[in-house]
Amino acid sequence: MKKQFHILRQSALLLAGAALTFASCKKDNSVLKSEDGASSGAKTESVTKTGGKSVCYVEVNSNALINTGKYTLTTGGQQLFDIAIIFAANINYNTTTQQAYLFNNPQVTSTLVNKATQIVPLQNKGMKVLLSILGNHQGAGFCNFTSRTSARAFAKQLSDTVAYYGLDGIDFDDEYAEYGNNGTGQPNDSSFVILVDELRKLMPSKIISFYYYGPAASRQSWGGKTVGSMVDYSWNAMYGTYSVPNVAGLSKSKLAPAAVDIQSTSVTTAKSLATQTKNNGYGVYLWYNLTSTNKASYFSPVAQILYGSNVTYTP
Repeated sequence: MKKQFHILRQSALLLAGAALTFASCKKDNSVLKSEDGASSGAKTESVTKTGGKSVCYVEVNSNALINTGKYTLTTGGQQLFDIAIIFAANINYNTTTQQAYLFNNPQVTSTLVNKATQIVPLQNKGMKVLLSILGNHQGAGFCNFTSRTSARAFAKQLSDTVAYYGLDGIDFDDEYAEYGNNGTGQPNDSSFVILVDELRKLMPSKIISFYYYGPAASRQSWGGKTVGSMVDYSWNAMYGTYSVPNVAGLSKSKLAPAAVDIQSTSVTTAKSLATQTKNNGYGVYLWYNLTSTNKASYFSPVAQILYGSNVTYTP
């Protein structure tokens, strides 16, 4: 089942003191399937726990990222979520320059600008914070760069954003690009590999994750390089299902075959997916769509399977 998006009006926003100009973007109501960066001097606690990592996407159009930090394991006190993902910024297309560019809507921008209250507190707990990037119906996508120069230019925007806001990395989600719009090209075999290659060069110690979906999922190898050798994690994109991402080079500890929509996947299904994850030796469990509502009773049965503990909610 696919994630859902809200239509937002486009508006330009110039961030004071920023090296780049970031603009606002729109989402649509399509039905969707379904490590460094803590501030200098911050006290960072460890989230190391047996049972693997939990990753959580937050739709910041309607919910606060900081909610991910409210859940801990009752036994041991570690954070339930190891990685929180800001969902989502966009890859947009400038029809004048015929170049792709990074585009942030007002809610994404607000989360980034208010990093002192939305991002740094999570990092101080030992969590990592990523920015997810996806298409925006304008023809620009990860799979239709036609030169290394253009791919590098977009990768530079991503790495500059990570550096400026003290983020821990980038998540690629190849959806809603609508390749071909505005006269753009269709997906090609080299684009995504080159883009990830250029981003990895710019962010050698940051996280790059891959939401396993879209044209990028079948275009992972080119010129002797593979996406799996350059990204850190990949997760199943179909919520309520168990499917191992086919990303060659990633070990089981870096893959999430289970994906859960917190608002629509039943506890019974979430527990079954956790059992399969644990029994089959995979190291990541993916959660999506956390709101401000206390969901400890939903998380606890799953955490019992993954971590041997209930979950405590602290407002």
